[in-house]
Amino acid sequence: MIENRALFTIFGSFFTLIGGFLLIAAIMTKSAPNSETYTLLSLAVMSFCLSYLAPQYGQKDERIRMIREKGMFFSGLAFLIYSFLLTTTLSLDLIFLTAIEAINVLIALMISTLFISMVVLAKRY
Repeated sequence: MIENRALFTIFGSFFTLIGGFLLIAAIMTKSAPNSETYTLLSLAVMSFCLSYLAPQYGQKDERIRMIREKGMFFSGLAFLIYSFLLTTTLSLDLIFLTAIEAINVLIALMISTLFISMVVLAKRY
């Protein structure tokens, strides 16, 4: 299990470095970050969350099963809220996104929400 934690931490650091580099490049050019930057940063969040959850996932018990189920429930509920807010802001012309940018933002939000909710639930139960 220790090697899994170390591997996930290395992946998280790698994704953070790449995402940070892309953010700094966007700030230096005074433009909006590339939409894939959000996905890379959410993959960093996922890797760090998995490094925390790796020892607990080694156990196949009721607690881990409940954490997974509740995490999926909360992320599904969050997806409905994210979709509603994104659709509303796009239809009211409050923000202007292409379809690819909107999908990348939704993907980044879903990845982050799922794994952060699992970490919160693991700490709670």
